[in-house]
Amino acid sequence: MRERLFSIISKYGLKANSDLGQNFLIVPDIIERNVERAELDEKDVVLEVGPGLGVLTDALSRSAGKVYAIEKDRRLVEILRREYDWPNVEIIEGDALRVEFPEFNKIVSNLPYQISSPITFRFLKYEFEKAVLIYQLEFAQRMVAKPGDRNYSRLSLMVQAKAYAELVERIGRGAFWPRPKVDSAVVVLEPKPRGERIELDENLVRALFQHRRSTVLAALRKSHHMLGLDREGFKRVRKSLSDMPHAEKRVFQLTPVEVKDIEEFLVAEGILD
Repeated sequence: MRERLFSIISKYGLKANSDLGQNFLIVPDIIERNVERAELDEKDVVLEVGPGLGVLTDALSRSAGKVYAIEKDRRLVEILRREYDWPNVEIIEGDALRVEFPEFNKIVSNLPYQISSPITFRFLKYEFEKAVLIYQLEFAQRMVAKPGDRNYSRLSLMVQAKAYAELVERIGRGAFWPRPKVDSAVVVLEPKPRGERIELDENLVRALFQHRRSTVLAALRKSHHMLGLDREGFKRVRKSLSDMPHAEKRVFQLTPVEVKDIEEFLVAEGILD
């Protein structure tokens, strides 16, 4: 596999496009472990974002019934179609943040790192069983951080409101070509049952986490403009906010359920729509 990858690179005189975040995974063991983690069989339809030179795609094609691979780089689309003859793989040329997704039930990807956040939140708008995803290590650590942890952030909260996230493997820089400047990690995402998912007001979450070390009340005071309030408007509602649930709790300690409590209080008070 590794030999074939470098053979293709040499054949086409390829250079990775840093603007597209191209770092190709070249370690077969990691690829095989990720395919195993996805627990694929012939009934599964897999979505892959950023197939690159097709090494993960090739492994997926041998285990899944169907693979849709979305690739933005036209050069790589042409190479994939020329070099591989996969009967169950469909290459979709386009931007994974914009193209219409086909129906799928699992996701396995070595993601372009610069779209990690928006593509993750796009995934979470769909119904799927499991996703096995490679991210930059720091991003992965924030995804799985728990309330009160040093890495707990807006990302942690928004992901965990919708899904279970587990960091299952750390990957060194030498596992990729070209070698990135940071380590990476594998995260397994599984959507929570519908009744356990929490829809949160994104403006409120941003307003709170801009001041994650502050108390909830102090954070909302500092970010009052994000709630559509000017300084005088905030003064008028400040007294009622002192009765808000979790008002004296630090923002980085809030669970998704507690943020929902705050949101519901603000809506009842007419502060949020």
